[in-house]
Amino acid sequence: MLTIEQEQLIAATAPVVAEHLDAITQHFYPLMFERYPQVKPLFNQAHQQDGGQPRALAGAVLAYVGLRQDPQQARGVLATVVSKHVSLGIQPDQYPIVGECLMAAIGEVLGEAVTPEVAAAWSGLYEELAGLLIELEDHRYREFERRPGGWRGTRRFRIADTRQESAVIRSFVLEPDDGGPVADHQPGQFIGVRLTIDGEQVYRHYSLSDVPNGRHYRISVKREPEGRASRHLHDAMGVGDTLELLPPAGDMTLADGDEPLLLASGGVGQTPMLPMARHALAQGRRVVYLHAALDAEHHAFRDEVAALAAEHPQRLRAVSVHERGTEAEHTGRIDRELLARLLPEDARCYFVGPQGFMNAVDRALADLGVPKDRRHYEHFGPSRPLDAA
Repeated sequence: MLTIEQEQLIAATAPVVAEHLDAITQHFYPLMFERYPQVKPLFNQAHQQDGGQPRALAGAVLAYVGLRQDPQQARGVLATVVSKHVSLGIQPDQYPIVGECLMAAIGEVLGEAVTPEVAAAWSGLYEELAGLLIELEDHRYREFERRPGGWRGTRRFRIADTRQESAVIRSFVLEPDDGGPVADHQPGQFIGVRLTIDGEQVYRHYSLSDVPNGRHYRISVKREPEGRASRHLHDAMGVGDTLELLPPAGDMTLADGDEPLLLASGGVGQTPMLPMARHALAQGRRVVYLHAALDAEHHAFRDEVAALAAEHPQRLRAVSVHERGTEAEHTGRIDRELLARLLPEDARCYFVGPQGFMNAVDRALADLGVPKDRRHYEHFGPSRPLDAA
């Protein structure tokens, strides 16, 4: 527990740390990878290079500093971090590695400003944050392990089937290699995948693109030209090959209620929307399903969504938008005008896609009067705030 003096030191130095936090995290990751190369596979190197992961860490630390006096709100803010950690199988003995390297990075950036007293205060703060995360993650691990078909750590799955959904997206149906049942997940969640590529372990998160069924999971992966894991899945793995899965996680799931829904997606952002739509329709809710793709060749799941619309003609309105071509209901991009025409009254809105897509949708929905607590989104990668209020 921090002393009163340490609390005062943190309050006094927090603005300085916040000002230099980007620089601190830019030092932190290379330092950690050099000292502890065994943790490097846990981090997506593409997100390291574009600065996404360092910014996400900075945001989490700053958020905790500001909210630590309100434990309930702090837990809510850390939910995304906990979900990512659970889907990576992060363990308590990995937290001291981060703490050691983070304090070393702070010392490198701030120099003599980091007195022994300041260092002790921030080390204490980190230990407090780590203890809270360990507690929350252990609760998730234990809860999932107790479910029928649940497990702890990794579990080996076999690719039972594949399907090419578009020019760049392929679905993989994954069945447990041990022949046992599969624990349910919440529609909208993602799952951690551990691959072995050229003898090295690689971790990724992929949305679960089907509703739970107790027998298998389905992930639908976009082949990224520079994506090490996605290229391996598309180019080197097929029916009969195996990989390891960690527990499902993620907090972008349907809120309880019966209000109508707007589900808007761009590109591979459609993957969590499919199970959410199925789940909502099973609850008797009305759904506007709005999807944007480059063109017909890049539009995944067209037949699946069409079949779902035919099954629920009174409650599902499926609308497609292509940037080019004439095979969609609309040509161009999703904008305020289109959303204004399609948005159900009192709707709850979920949207996933590229960063620019989500910024545009969020701004438009805010302009149309949709409250912030009815606008839900998820980043495929490190979390970052959207531009809209």
